[in-house]
Amino acid sequence: MDKLEILLKAAGKISREKNLNNLISILSNLAKDIIEVDRCSLFLVDEKKRELFTIFAHGVKEIRMPITSGIAGYVVKKGKYYVTSDAYKSKFFNPEIDKISGYKTKNILAVPIFDSKGKIIGVYQAINKKENFKNMDIKLMKLIAEFAGSVIETQMLYEKIKSLHKKALIKLSKAAEYKDPESPNHLLRVSLISNLLAEKLGIEEEKCELLMLASTMHDIGKIGIPDSILQKASRLDPDEWEIMKKHPIIGYELLFDEESELLQMAAIIALEHHERWDGRGYPFGKKEREISIWARIISVIDNFDTLTTDKGERESWSIEEAIKYMEIMREKAFDPEIVDIFLDNIEKIIEIKEKYKD
Repeated sequence: MDKLEILLKAAGKISREKNLNNLISILSNLAKDIIEVDRCSLFLVDEKKRELFTIFAHGVKEIRMPITSGIAGYVVKKGKYYVTSDAYKSKFFNPEIDKISGYKTKNILAVPIFDSKGKIIGVYQAINKKENFKNMDIKLMKLIAEFAGSVIETQMLYEKIKSLHKKALIKLSKAAEYKDPESPNHLLRVSLISNLLAEKLGIEEEKCELLMLASTMHDIGKIGIPDSILQKASRLDPDEWEIMKKHPIIGYELLFDEESELLQMAAIIALEHHERWDGRGYPFGKKEREISIWARIISVIDNFDTLTTDKGERESWSIEEAIKYMEIMREKAFDPEIVDIFLDNIEKIIEIKEKYKD
């Protein structure tokens, strides 16, 4: 396979891949094939620990070493590429990794990875080329390192934004709890059980993680409901109930954001988690798969956890009573497939409830 064919083949995979680790693997395999080396490794800088660690390395598990160690450490310090035709003659080479792995390093090309501000965030290494490294190899490795830097920086930014979203959601959910106090660990249990069910439904890992966060916001709209209604001990009268039924729409309007997948998911859960499989729910009377999968999952979990948890003067149901209710309401209030998966995993769900009980 010639180098143009290798590049074109890799370009297609790169354009489709969204997972950082998979993308780095594709880039490393590209570097390995196009530069014709035995293996590649990508080290990232861990500033807190003052270490370098491999996010990817052909043939070995994670390697961690001091940030000043080895050829990678030298490249971080100097901020420029380094090439040696005989690793063991280089004063910067650290042979300890070879001793641990049983691998024999002969020659190395190492290039720094920069972020958009010119800060070094890692080092890309190409190891053991049959011939000596040429200028074209250096240029190609720099290009791959430049692309890797862009991908890694984007992922780091995404993780930071996601962390900020998580903190904001937690604070908002706490605000909702002040208005309508749930049990202390209700939101945590809903979050953990939602992740479990989503996994069992075969939903991809990234979506499961988003659901864990988004699920905590299902009742945020209660912020807009008067305390006299939220905290009323007796049954609501018809007018009060009509006001209460507005909280899903309030929640949606508070949360929805066109640029955030997390907030979009949280908004749709807030809007639809009181809809029913048979179309007799609110606010819109949606039915079956007109209701989003996320809201259908949370509806099952929220109802079960609420029924089996004490609240004020209301005593909780037993697990057995709640299970019987879920079976009765299967295909009425709840998606039958989700109820089945929920009951198939009831032992794990009970473990979560026990571990995080109030």
